[in-house]
Amino acid sequence: MVKRSVSRSSKLGPAERAEALASLRTKELDVLVVGGGVVGCGSALDAATRGLRVGLVEARDFASGTSSRSSKLIHGGIRYLEQLDFRLVREALIERGLLLQRTAPHLVRPVRFLYPLSRPIFERIYIGAGMLLYDVFSYSGGRPPGVPHHRHLSRRQVLRAMPSMNGRNLVGGISYYDAQVDDARFVSSLARTASFYGAHVANRVRVEGFLKVGERVVGVKARDLLTGEEFEIRARQVVNATGVWTDDTQAMVGERGQFKVRASKGVHLVVPRDRFHSKLGLLLRTEKSVLFVIPWGRHWLIGTTDTKWDLDKAHPAATAADIDYLLEHVNEVLTVPLTREDVEGVYAGLRPLLAGESDETSKLSREHIVAHTVPGLVVVAGGKFTTYRVMAKDAIDEAAAALDGDVPPSITEDIALLGAEGYRAAWNKRGKIARAFGVHRVRVEHLLSRYGTMTDELLDLIRARPELGESLPGADDYLEAEIVYAASHEGALHLDDVLVRRTRISIEAWDRGVEAAPVAARLMGEVLGWDEERVQREIAVYLRQVEAELASQQQPDDESADRVRLEAPDIETPVTR
Repeated sequence: MVKRSVSRSSKLGPAERAEALASLRTKELDVLVVGGGVVGCGSALDAATRGLRVGLVEARDFASGTSSRSSKLIHGGIRYLEQLDFRLVREALIERGLLLQRTAPHLVRPVRFLYPLSRPIFERIYIGAGMLLYDVFSYSGGRPPGVPHHRHLSRRQVLRAMPSMNGRNLVGGISYYDAQVDDARFVSSLARTASFYGAHVANRVRVEGFLKVGERVVGVKARDLLTGEEFEIRARQVVNATGVWTDDTQAMVGERGQFKVRASKGVHLVVPRDRFHSKLGLLLRTEKSVLFVIPWGRHWLIGTTDTKWDLDKAHPAATAADIDYLLEHVNEVLTVPLTREDVEGVYAGLRPLLAGESDETSKLSREHIVAHTVPGLVVVAGGKFTTYRVMAKDAIDEAAAALDGDVPPSITEDIALLGAEGYRAAWNKRGKIARAFGVHRVRVEHLLSRYGTMTDELLDLIRARPELGESLPGADDYLEAEIVYAASHEGALHLDDVLVRRTRISIEAWDRGVEAAPVAARLMGEVLGWDEERVQREIAVYLRQVEAELASQQQPDDESADRVRLEAPDIETPVTR
């Protein structure tokens, strides 16, 4: 394992949060980033690695919005080729290669997809030309793409690779590669890396207003949601990276935005891997957009929908109609149809789209925009997960232009996330690591693919407390040590932080994490100092949220699903121990 500098802590636990809050209260920052999604955390890392004094605050948990509810793909966007948005596709493919090979090889990995063909000759030429262009763009960044090029497949080859596909209207297929990521884990790693490089990072801190001198923004009014304490944060530049909340944040400045961000709801289903057999993921056309079937460990992810959402942004709800829509379309290509009983998990997320002339969210722009809407305030909005680093660079470039003195250019294309350096060597030694720590090799592989070279810290926990090497009840893929580590090193402060985002138990377990919740709450409580009353409250709130989500997924429309989901509020704040 790679040894890290002792002068900088890679932890993002309770002590580090307290230190960050103390700095935010007392120091004037060069840049304060508001929003702890992928763009906000990426902006904090970009600014910190330029040598700026940086703070980041997030009202809820890191990645608790859009950045934990995506299709979990790092991709160029095949469908944008058809829209002739070549610049966006090329940019995203260059970023895909960078993530795969340099900045996060432990978190981002290749995944092979099949595009089935139903019409001979013309469709193969048309789609094949698009795939060729996709490959060409992936080489245009000055480094190899990190994935193989596309291949044409015969009908027999398609059915051999995917025995569960019905052969009706099938004439062949084209396989191609993209990449996938656990989006929430990626964002928490970004936050930790930003903190490691000097950013003052704190979640559960809500911005409730802006400080202004004349027309200039000079900071924010904030509230620590764990204690209820109100305080001010002074900054020479503030970056609004709040995604679908962009318009709400801008409204606190008393300024009418130069652009609007609209929310599009995307719903995904999680089904067990054994429900149908395939060596490849799937890309299918629908009447509105495209549908992905994505291999995800021992599961498949099926998504997504693309519909306008004007209701609660914190808890977008999937409806029975959303679920039926996805099942109907995937069943068109399966020999044995999936049913509601096959669905073990459902999640809904909101895409932040730049509003244009179209009323259809599927036609709104995935491009991003950066603007200095008022002096001292930079807004970054739109975009997609894959291009977060470019968005962050552009946002900090804009902020840096307004700072006195020369600010170094962005260097994040050369900054590896924590756990990335030495990952491939560690993977090659996984058998030796397993023997050294007395842990099964499969467990080491699981940990390496989630923590990279930080795996030694979890193995040290297990060596000191062997019981932490046990699986969580109802969630065999995850170890008790991961819950402890999430609270001590990864900024988890509530039970749903670990069951929904640091792990994926809430969508991967048949019971949505109900059985694991009591064990996880007590493990967190050991780190965070919870008494029994607090442990029980965390469990009760989580179980109520699970119940409400399941009930909302039985509703016929967005309004009723939203109403049912909101019957289970978030844990009350401020929290007293």
